[in-house]
Amino acid sequence: MIEDAALRELFRAESEEHLQHLDDALLQLEKTPTDQPLLEEAFREAHSLKGAARMLGLIAIQTPAHQLEDQLNAARRNTAPINAGLLAQMTLTLNEIRALTRVALARGEAQERSAQSAPTGSAEPIMPVAVAPAPLPVQAKAAPARAPEVPTAPYQIESVRVDTKRLDALLTHASELAVTSTRFAQRLADVDALIDLHEDGTRNRRAPSTLAATQQRTRLDATLARLRADFSEDSARLHTIADELDSGIRRIRLLPLSNVFRLFPRLVHDLGQEQGKAVELVIEGEETNADKRILEEIKDPLMHMLRNAVDHGIEPTAERVRAGKPETGSVKIRASQSADSIVIEVSDDGRGLDQEAIKHAALQRSLTSQDALDAMSPEQIHALIFAAGMSTASRVTEVSGRGVGMSVVSANVQRLKGTVALASTPGQGTRFTITLPQTISTLRVLLVGVNGHAYGLPLQCVQSLRTLTAQDVFTLEGHSAILHQAQPILAAGLANLLELPGAKSAGPSNGVVFSVGGDSFGVFVDALLGEQEVMLKPQSALLERVRNVAGATVLGNGEICMVLNEQDLAASIRQGAAAALATPAPAAAATPVTKKARSILLAEDSPTMLAQELRILEGAGYEVVSAVDGQQAWTKLATRTFDAVVTDVLMPNLDGLGLAARIRSDARYAALPIILLTSLSSDEDKRRGLNAGADAYLTKSAFDQQVLLDCLSRLIL
Repeated sequence: MIEDAALRELFRAESEEHLQHLDDALLQLEKTPTDQPLLEEAFREAHSLKGAARMLGLIAIQTPAHQLEDQLNAARRNTAPINAGLLAQMTLTLNEIRALTRVALARGEAQERSAQSAPTGSAEPIMPVAVAPAPLPVQAKAAPARAPEVPTAPYQIESVRVDTKRLDALLTHASELAVTSTRFAQRLADVDALIDLHEDGTRNRRAPSTLAATQQRTRLDATLARLRADFSEDSARLHTIADELDSGIRRIRLLPLSNVFRLFPRLVHDLGQEQGKAVELVIEGEETNADKRILEEIKDPLMHMLRNAVDHGIEPTAERVRAGKPETGSVKIRASQSADSIVIEVSDDGRGLDQEAIKHAALQRSLTSQDALDAMSPEQIHALIFAAGMSTASRVTEVSGRGVGMSVVSANVQRLKGTVALASTPGQGTRFTITLPQTISTLRVLLVGVNGHAYGLPLQCVQSLRTLTAQDVFTLEGHSAILHQAQPILAAGLANLLELPGAKSAGPSNGVVFSVGGDSFGVFVDALLGEQEVMLKPQSALLERVRNVAGATVLGNGEICMVLNEQDLAASIRQGAAAALATPAPAAAATPVTKKARSILLAEDSPTMLAQELRILEGAGYEVVSAVDGQQAWTKLATRTFDAVVTDVLMPNLDGLGLAARIRSDARYAALPIILLTSLSSDEDKRRGLNAGADAYLTKSAFDQQVLLDCLSRLIL
């Protein structure tokens, strides 16, 4: 345990650096066991780690660190050369040190919290518990290492190393800012003097014109001219200093991606060993800089993609040899940077995506229908892997099969205001491309005017701007479309997508073409207002997730501007197209609907399922209001009266069980029928659904539209 907070933080940073360097060295020594400079460097790292632990009295850490130091010393002196058994032994020792370090840091933090919360003099010390290092054989047999589990706690970068030159520059700017502040104080004195001159001039104007009055006006004119010039100079200087401070602070928050990439060689190495696959991880562009928060948030998506690359992509050695490929599979993570964005590619030279397996899994998990699959392009079929619950694994393992990995990737990338696209060639491999803003504290947007208000569209997704005439807009399978690069793309009026009052159907206007996940879409707007860099403000808890809206900002003129979510806009356009394609189904005889259409609140996050359910319900004569998750459904429930709620269970933000429980806890909705329509089909799932307050529980795997309609007919009195 480390009781002193300052020493604890120093040891946290130092031990993390030593452990990471040692881990990297052990991985490299597996390839080049006689690399003498590398052995010397690893020995120094172990020695420094041992010394830091000894200084703080951390005997439990000092002992295995000393053991690791001895092993590396023997290797560098060639008395015990590096081999697979010794590397496995040292890796176990390193993992033990890492675990003991976490314990020491956690106990110190717990002791500090206890001391802060207890009355003075009453805090009892937490007694350290000695953890003896596990005994290791002289020659451990090399065994595949267990793939490390994804940590439950969010990944955080606790400290940032800053070049002293950057700090000196910021200090200089801060000093200049103080000087400029003093100058503005002098300007205030000048304004006071100006007021005095004005009052004197007012008195003189009441008297006959005199030489004194003329001199007063001359002095007033001179003071005004000087004040304007000084204000202009000070304002320009203040603006420059503020920009330099802002830019300097942003640069401090920019860290190389190596802070995250360094975590992956061990992951890929151990996972490959566990599965009996020879896999090499190639890292390029790790010096690319990104905002600290992006580094923290992007770790999990990248980890999921690398796991999938090894588990699903890279073939077993025998299969690769039969296909004429090198025995060792290659997984590559590559980063690059443009003017305002970062691109991270994760690729492999494995078997590629199995299109038929994806289609089979999508049907089996009720993520889409056979008719919808038949109409999809190969790219759209590949994109199904991002759907929640999607997995082509034949069995559930610690690595895959749960159907959450790639949906997590998509959700996390969207949260960072980025996009993810994929390309796959059978037998050659798969490539995922993530595009992210360099920083997420500010965002460059295209400002467009709709119904007299300004809206922002992230500039990184905008492909082109154009003026449209009536002849440019045509109907494609019942939905508005325009041509982009000689190809038809779906388009819609932004006012209609945002459901603004008085929104009219699409007509001649300005058009914006934007891209999401490799697909292009168009929106019609009233005016193009220019570009601007804005500070995106998060939405309040009440409006935590509003469809089509990413957040808000305040423009220079004081106007509040909603910044739009391009992912949601694309989904809304697709949904509109699906609704336009849907043909009314005949109402069942056993499902009478009164002349006044009954209203249904439908919560479903899958666009494909939503389109199918809309078709069934609207075809039966119901008025349907849709929501993309439980939170949005709950918000819409308060806007009007509904006759029933039909909801999926697995949804973001607020799931169907939470929605049902929230509805039942409100006396206003005590008698409102709730139907859960989900792919979860176990008896335990059904019990949980009914306990949450649902009146009916229907499973998608055995879904029959007539059962849904009959159920609604019975529940709606």
